[in-house]
Amino acid sequence: MSIMVKSKSIFLLFFIPFIFSACKSDRQNEMSQSLVIREQGSFSIGGTKKTVPGEFNVSNALDSAGQTFHGDHAYAFYQIPEQSRKYPMVLLHGAGQSKKTWETTPDGREGFQNLFLRKGYSVYLLDQPRRGEAGKSMVQATVSPLADEQFWFTQFRIGNYPQYFNGVQFPKDPASLEQFYRQMTPNTGPFDGKVIANAVSSLFDKIGESILVTHSQGGGPGWMTAIQNKNIKAIVAYEPYSGFVFPKNELPKPIKSSGLFGELVGTEIPLDDFKKLTMLPIIIYYGDNIAKNPSKVWNSDHWRSGLEMARIWAATINKYGGDAKVVHLPEIGIKGNTHFAFSDLNNIEIADLLSAWLKEKGLDK
Repeated sequence: MSIMVKSKSIFLLFFIPFIFSACKSDRQNEMSQSLVIREQGSFSIGGTKKTVPGEFNVSNALDSAGQTFHGDHAYAFYQIPEQSRKYPMVLLHGAGQSKKTWETTPDGREGFQNLFLRKGYSVYLLDQPRRGEAGKSMVQATVSPLADEQFWFTQFRIGNYPQYFNGVQFPKDPASLEQFYRQMTPNTGPFDGKVIANAVSSLFDKIGESILVTHSQGGGPGWMTAIQNKNIKAIVAYEPYSGFVFPKNELPKPIKSSGLFGELVGTEIPLDDFKKLTMLPIIIYYGDNIAKNPSKVWNSDHWRSGLEMARIWAATINKYGGDAKVVHLPEIGIKGNTHFAFSDLNNIEIADLLSAWLKEKGLDK
C-alpha cells in the first residue's frame, strides 16, 4: 500500500509494506491501492493555563515564580483525503488506550483510521487530556508499572486468559498479542469526564460539524460533549460502559454484576440537557461473548450489565423522540468480536456496517 500526502507545493510518497495472506478478498486487494491524502497535521486543543505569582528571573530560571504551565488539553492528529466527504470523523479512544487504538491493528492490518480515509472521510484521531500525547495534566498523579495485562486480556473479552474464546476475532499469534499489550497507555492524571468533554468540545468548535466515534470509557465524555456542542452530527459508540446519563428522577436501578467493578450506576442530569441527545442519531455496538443472563464468568457478566444499561438508555432517548439504537453484533450474525470490534480480524465488515448506517442517516454526503 502507498500513501500519498499532497500539499500545494510538496508531493510526498510514503511506501508502507503490509503482508497479506495468499487468499485476499476483493476488499483486501483494495487496501493495496494508493491512498491520497490532501492535507495532514496535528495540534493541541482546549485545556487550561496556570500562572505562578511573581516575576520570572532569567538568572534563576528553575524557580517557578512568574512562569506558566499549560495542561489538560487534547491532542489531535488529522488527515484529509483528496476527495473528502462533508462531515469528518472524530475518533475518541477508551480506557488504557490512546489514538493508537484506531491506527494499524496489532497484526498489521489497516485500522479505522485508514479504512474511513479510503471511504472519503476526513479523520481526526484524539488523545484525551491526561493520556498519550496530551499527557500534561493539571493534577498530579503517579504512574506505576503495575503488572495487569492478563486482566485486560480477560476484561476485553479476548478470552479467559490463557484461553482464547472459540472463534474470537483476534489474531492468536504471540507477536500480535505483544503489540496489543504494548498499546496500553497510562493516565498521567485522574480520569475526569468533564475535562475531556471540554477539550473535545473545543475541537468541534474548531472543525465544525462532524461525526463523533467513541470507544468504551470515551462514551460518557461523548454524551457530555454532544450536550454542550451542537456541531456533533451523530455519535457512534463502541461498547460504552460507564457514563450513561438519564433525566432527573428517571435514573434506573443499579445493575448488579459479578464483574470486578461492582454494580453499574447511571448519572442524573437535567431533562433539558438530556433532550439535547435526542437531536442527533446515535448508534451503539457491542461484540460477542457477553452473557445473556447473570453469570459467574465475571468478564462476560460485566459487559452484560453494560449492554443492559445501554438498552435502557437508548429506550429513554427514544421515549423523548430521539433516534438511538443498540446493535448486539451476534444477534445480526456477526460473531466473535472482542471489546475492539474496529480492530478485530473482521474490522472491514465492522467498518462497512457503520458506513451503511451513516448512509441511512444521510451523513455520507
